[in-house]
Amino acid sequence: MLHAAVIGLPGTGKTTLFQLMTSIRDAPRGKGDVNVGISKVPDARLDRLTAMYNPRKRVPATVEFTDVIAPTRSGAQALIDVAGYKNADALVHVVRAFRDEAVAHPSGSVNPARDAQAMEDELLLADLAIAERRLERLDKDLKKTRTAELEQERNLVERCKAALEAGEPLRALTLSGDDLKRLRGFQFLSAKPLLVVINVDEADVSMVGGDITMVAERTGLTAFLARAATRAVALCAKIELEIADLDAADATAFLADLGLEESGLDRVIRTTYELLGYMSFFTVGEDECRAWSIARGTAAQLAAGEIHSDIQRGFIRAEVVAYDALIARGSMAACREHGEVRLEGKEYIVKDGDIINFRFAT
Repeated sequence: MLHAAVIGLPGTGKTTLFQLMTSIRDAPRGKGDVNVGISKVPDARLDRLTAMYNPRKRVPATVEFTDVIAPTRSGAQALIDVAGYKNADALVHVVRAFRDEAVAHPSGSVNPARDAQAMEDELLLADLAIAERRLERLDKDLKKTRTAELEQERNLVERCKAALEAGEPLRALTLSGDDLKRLRGFQFLSAKPLLVVINVDEADVSMVGGDITMVAERTGLTAFLARAATRAVALCAKIELEIADLDAADATAFLADLGLEESGLDRVIRTTYELLGYMSFFTVGEDECRAWSIARGTAAQLAAGEIHSDIQRGFIRAEVVAYDALIARGSMAACREHGEVRLEGKEYIVKDGDIINFRFAT
């Protein structure tokens, strides 16, 4: 299960966003409460395939979100202590850009760029504490036994410490494969990909469906969002609350009136999925149409293992057709007639949107 943690200062709308994305309306809101929910990844391709096959079951890809009601405004220690944050694959930082006198801002004024950097500084402090503790431990271990592995780990942690002291998040570091594996073991917070969700005023809702550039400029976040492994989505939580209370047809009409093709929630969920480096391949049929989550660059045999370990072990061939080809032809039979169904081996790198039937030996 892919896992993202929602973070943000009080009064940003982060818990409202979490509840809307996960359809958990009555989550506990006391200080220190940890709430976990599942969001379905919106995918128009799965909708189209479901309409084509009319299966008994439709199964989308999912992302698990965690929301923690921090016990203090200062989030560094809270973030260290909460496993839901440490174990997350990515962070979703909700930044307030709306003005509402009824909702007090902990810093006394609305300043998205300041708040984004303040939370980033909290992450850096939390990671610096981890790095310093690990270096102390490594120095003790190296005095007892000096090994190449310990030396390499110490060099990596020293590099991380230097970056953190310079105010650089670890997601910006360029690391080799072995060092990346070592880094994951530390669960550094600033090493995780970051999605910034800019919660804007109702008056600015016309900007949220297009290029994020205009919102970034208006909120002073342009430089912050230019950093490595950082993406952004803008939405208006007030509008999202209104949409959530409408049926599907009315919601679509309401979005169209606002000049939006989809809700902000859908964009947050989908962008989180993409930020994690994942994509979907599909299996289709009368019983089920399903989106399967795999990391980009995954080979066919490993992708088969997402369905079942027996399919991976007994892998023979992958029968593959591109999504666009199937939609254009209208049926798998027509794709076969035109030579668009391919047989691929275990080393084939699965592409986003591939429809696959795995042949395997039992």
